[in-house]
Amino acid sequence: MLRIVFLASLVAMSGPLMAQQPQLPIVELSAGMHRIEAEVAATPESRQVGMMLRTIMPPQRGMLFVFTELAPHCMWMRNTLLPLSVAFLDGRGRIINVADMQPRTENNHCAAQPARYALEMNLGWFKSRGLGPGSEITGISKAPSGR
Repeated sequence: MLRIVFLASLVAMSGPLMAQQPQLPIVELSAGMHRIEAEVAATPESRQVGMMLRTIMPPQRGMLFVFTELAPHCMWMRNTLLPLSVAFLDGRGRIINVADMQPRTENNHCAAQPARYALEMNLGWFKSRGLGPGSEITGISKAPSGR
């Protein structure tokens, strides 16, 4: 009986969190020899929630934000618990610039030029792999279109 009450409590506590973190499609990307499993945030709702409230992310995992148009997009970290790096990408998947972002901050981190995508990975992921402006992320064409 105690186990049933405990499980019911867990389900009740996770309900609001799970509602904020919908299951997103995953696309396989690569940066040279580095494989990336990217959840795709291609709708206004999924882009707004992003990585909020997550406490862990495997090293090969990330989130690809697909925007509807090429523009000087910006990211922030409200309610995001993990330190992240974001690479802003042009329409072909080339890195425009990378910004490091600290958890629970509202500082804007913006693309240096109009961007079509943003790829969030664990803090330092791009730097530790020698990836910066001009590096190409392949597989972008497999991602759903932004809406």
